[in-house]
Amino acid sequence: MAKLINGIKYNTHEDLLKLSNLNDSEKEEIKLNAQIASAIIKAREEQNITQQELEKMSGVTQPLIARIERGKTEPRISTIIKLLEPLGKTLRVVPIEN
Repeated sequence: MAKLINGIKYNTHEDLLKLSNLNDSEKEEIKLNAQIASAIIKAREEQNITQQELEKMSGVTQPLIARIERGKTEPRISTIIKLLEPLGKTLRVVPIEN
């Protein structure tokens, strides 16, 4: 997810959230990406599946899985679905909590 902002490279969700000039929408997007990464890690670990095994199950390469889990890339929705499906998970649109 490395992003270049004002000549500075930001590599992780935490790096990006430290920026003071982010609007609420941008902060929520970063938090959502972090939540997705955490959900993938949790589901994978609960089932004792390695990144290499998830690669075989999903067709998503292990290096990409690692970058997603570390917050170094923003995956496409199709990639997220490919990762979640073999873990018995899916995406859902829900009302925003206040």
